[in-house]
Amino acid sequence: MSVPSPPAVPYHATAQRPAWSALPAALRAAVAARLGAPVIEARTAGAGFTRGFAALLHTADGQRAFVKAAPHAEQPHLVDWYAREAAIVTRLPAGLPVPRLRWTLWEAGWYVLCLDPVDGHTPRLPWDQSELTATLTAFTTVAEALADPPAELTALGLPHLADLARDDILWWGEVDAGREPVPPLPAPARGHLADLVALESRLPGYAAAATGLTHGDLRVDNVLIDTAGSVWFCDWPWLCHGPAWFDLVTLLITGYATGLDVDALFAAHPAAADAPDDALDVTLAALAGYHLTAAASAPPTASTNLPAHHRWTGEQAIRWLSHRQDWT
Repeated sequence: MSVPSPPAVPYHATAQRPAWSALPAALRAAVAARLGAPVIEARTAGAGFTRGFAALLHTADGQRAFVKAAPHAEQPHLVDWYAREAAIVTRLPAGLPVPRLRWTLWEAGWYVLCLDPVDGHTPRLPWDQSELTATLTAFTTVAEALADPPAELTALGLPHLADLARDDILWWGEVDAGREPVPPLPAPARGHLADLVALESRLPGYAAAATGLTHGDLRVDNVLIDTAGSVWFCDWPWLCHGPAWFDLVTLLITGYATGLDVDALFAAHPAAADAPDDALDVTLAALAGYHLTAAASAPPTASTNLPAHHRWTGEQAIRWLSHRQDWT
């Protein structure tokens, strides 16, 4: 059992975003016109690690909408992510707990997408038992729906987790080869670089064997609990071909950090039913390397809280792995 270790910055307060009033006047006018009434209140989203605009908007005629926007000149990658999310969300199976797309537009060099609003909060840490149960139950619904995804969704040419792992997730091999510096490691993991390389190297093969889709970025800040206690999963640009148990691990890392029996939660969840025996260890090794390496730097278009998130997540992943491997 882990000793509770909350993140350095609460997930509901990681974002650094422009205010509604800071957006170009032409953009604000275009959004209001599309909404059909003037915007009288904008509640900026506090979660997330990009610098894109994201807020729950209230209009003079009582409407609400969640709007995200990014300038193409300064943040072309973010525009690409938002456009990819728009294409994915419109094709997800019906009935999933996912905010649905209303519309998109280009104005004043900005790309905008408007989604159904969710008046909610990120899960409380340490996890509240009712929120944890609701989240894992809702994730079961998503995982089952994506196990046999519709053709119109896969026709988007979604990436494969196996390729993403080789290109961007597996870093212990780079460290071992001397192409990346050794990141700071908790004491139990020191001296186990060869084990970490061996474990992470299995992820592409395991991921390639999966026939369904995985969210790809199911962190706690991409989960919302609404006022009725229902769970919604947000931010879908990283949907890819891969196993649902990968998402389960990324979600449960916060559970390990706050003292839950995450081994039991992973083993009992339907998403892990067909996972290889060492899938949890393989994924933890890969995620630890990715996050600890990424903590050394952050792009200028990201929140300054991103390195702390990477460092904390990587530390929790490798501590969880060390506990499972009996590294001392």
